[in-house]
Amino acid sequence: MSAILELSNVSVRRGERIILGPLDWQVLEGQRWVILGPNGAGKTTLLQICSSLIHPTTGTIKILGEQLGRVDVFELRTRIGLTSSALVEQLPNDELVMDVVLTAAYAMLGRWQERYDLWDESRAMALLTALGVRELGDRLFGSLSEGEKKRVQIARALMADPELLLLDEPASSLDLGGREDLLKRIETFARDPLAPATVIVTHHIEEIPVGTTHALLLRNGSVISQGEVRSVITDTNLSEAYGLEISIQEDGGRFFARAR
Repeated sequence: MSAILELSNVSVRRGERIILGPLDWQVLEGQRWVILGPNGAGKTTLLQICSSLIHPTTGTIKILGEQLGRVDVFELRTRIGLTSSALVEQLPNDELVMDVVLTAAYAMLGRWQERYDLWDESRAMALLTALGVRELGDRLFGSLSEGEKKRVQIARALMADPELLLLDEPASSLDLGGREDLLKRIETFARDPLAPATVIVTHHIEEIPVGTTHALLLRNGSVISQGEVRSVITDTNLSEAYGLEISIQEDGGRFFARAR
């Protein structure tokens, strides 16, 4: 399997403080990763590096075979699907939901003078349907709930048929029913052999979808453990990461935690 992400001795410094790393990490084609850790662990910073939004202070990173710093990032970003709270704030509130998804085909944040063909429109509608929000296509993006916006964001991230999909806390702000429905849809998507390599960031192991193959556990910017998901999501590792005695249970490919 070819490498989708390759990080070698990567670190990020802010002033005198190292907020991430040094870190070595590799994501291979077909893998489904989750990045876990408490607040301030460096999860979002790592995702920003993987999406080429920021550069590391030290080390090298290759994304889809291209080395960051030696590639046109604007071209590279068209091959990456990304959802994040920072991105959703840039999407126009007065844009139709259908157009929010369509404009991803040109890596744009708002519709202008570009034209879309029937294939583009059919794909956008199919993605909204797959995420359970087909009926929102004619609504204004700013009128949606937070949960609805997250689903539309994922549809937008998939519009350009990315080779790498990065999801920053896709289930946060959702109620129980919304969370479980979304995780089921991500699980179904992950079973598709043509689905891109996926990296999900979350605070909660209950939000890890079935089908996740690997996990990276961070604390204070450093790696506690990484590897196959069941070898990382353990009582010992989670207790060390969160500074609390934690007991882990697994049921049907889902993980659940409680304090001892």
